[in-house]
Amino acid sequence: MLISIVLAAGAGTRMKSKFPKVLHKVAGIPMIEHVLDVVEGVNSNKTVVVVGHGADQVKESIDHKNIKFVLQNQILGTGHAVMQAEKEIPEEGNVIVLYGDTPLIKENSIEEFIRFHIDNDFEASVLTTKIDDPKGYGRIIRNEIDQVIAIVEEKDANEEQRKLKEINSGIYCFKARELKNSLSKLNNNNNQGEYYITDVIEILNNENKKVGAFEIEDYTEIMGVNSRKQLSEAEIIMKSRILNKLMDEGVTIVDPNNTYVGKEVRIGRDTTLYPGTFIMGETEIGEDCIIGPNTRIESSKIRDNVEIKNSTILQSSIDSNTKVGPYAYLRPNSHIGKNVKIGDFVEVKNSTIGDNSKASHLSYIGDGEVGKNVNIGCGVVFVNYDGKNKHKTIVKDNAFIGCNVNLVAPVIVHKNAYVAAGSTITKEISEESLAVARARQSNIEGWVRRKGLVKE
Repeated sequence: MLISIVLAAGAGTRMKSKFPKVLHKVAGIPMIEHVLDVVEGVNSNKTVVVVGHGADQVKESIDHKNIKFVLQNQILGTGHAVMQAEKEIPEEGNVIVLYGDTPLIKENSIEEFIRFHIDNDFEASVLTTKIDDPKGYGRIIRNEIDQVIAIVEEKDANEEQRKLKEINSGIYCFKARELKNSLSKLNNNNNQGEYYITDVIEILNNENKKVGAFEIEDYTEIMGVNSRKQLSEAEIIMKSRILNKLMDEGVTIVDPNNTYVGKEVRIGRDTTLYPGTFIMGETEIGEDCIIGPNTRIESSKIRDNVEIKNSTILQSSIDSNTKVGPYAYLRPNSHIGKNVKIGDFVEVKNSTIGDNSKASHLSYIGDGEVGKNVNIGCGVVFVNYDGKNKHKTIVKDNAFIGCNVNLVAPVIVHKNAYVAAGSTITKEISEESLAVARARQSNIEGWVRRKGLVKE
């Protein structure tokens, strides 16, 4: 059995924020969600999240299931935080301790760490790494058989110990029984009056228990985020990982420095991303697409061979061989069919548009149901709001809507019907009819001169 304890109680005062530190986002999702994804990936049997500052906000924001929350009322150190989860620790199995503000830790590293701990039958194991400038970190002291005999903090280290480059990540794996026994022996006899989880390592060493250290190569994995600057650094690293993975899978990214893709995004091969593109949320993009430049897509489904330029797509879907933009805006719950053209300055909201239809420019399609092979002319407005309620407009297959037409919902335009340019439609139009709804033109001769408006 594996129990995971994620420490997420800190206030994060250096963030200068009204939000709990662990809820600040990296690659589009809260930091703690990255850690919980790792925990889920290593098949933890139970996950305990220790909350404190902004506890309710953290609980409400976490999207993972089967999480047990425990409250740390007073922030009295890492050992004290783990002590709050003591009732959730079984007598058998292993416990891994992680932090909600270390979003860069990788799943495969934690898998290997746990395997190392179990295979070597250690009572406790420490995740470590080596860095060129270890100033400020606790140093790992090993004996001749590579077991950990001490973790020495910078302020307590002697000159030789400070030369050591292997540092403590703060991530641990314990035999559950040994952790429980050691927690009961923790004390706060130090200048800060706090309980430290590092003291558990000292307790186990004093009892001649085996403590191992598993070194990872990529030191960025253990970077904690305690400030906005560090948040930015984590974002850069995470973005680089995501983009490199996509490029390895066959996606062309023209300018990685100016392209942003969230962790949950999936993109097919031979798709090209141009600069200024932001793709976030649970977005799926197919193969052979052209996305960007300057395009934002959130939580949407894009099929194969779609081209989107300088546009915004939110919580919508676009079927294959469709072109969108430039400067189009697809608001939530818009569903665009195959081989459709959504042109410049076209806005679509809560509507479906069937295959082979087109709205080439300067139109608003709101709360509409548009069939196949429909032409939506320039300046067409689906007038969906009466000041109190929204109403639906239905335009059936093969209809033709001329320029500057207002379709005042609720209204239906049947198959093969035509609407003349400049019409305001308030009544149903039958199949194969032409609807004209505009006043007859009359010219009043000499009106301009009589009004004194002529410019000689």
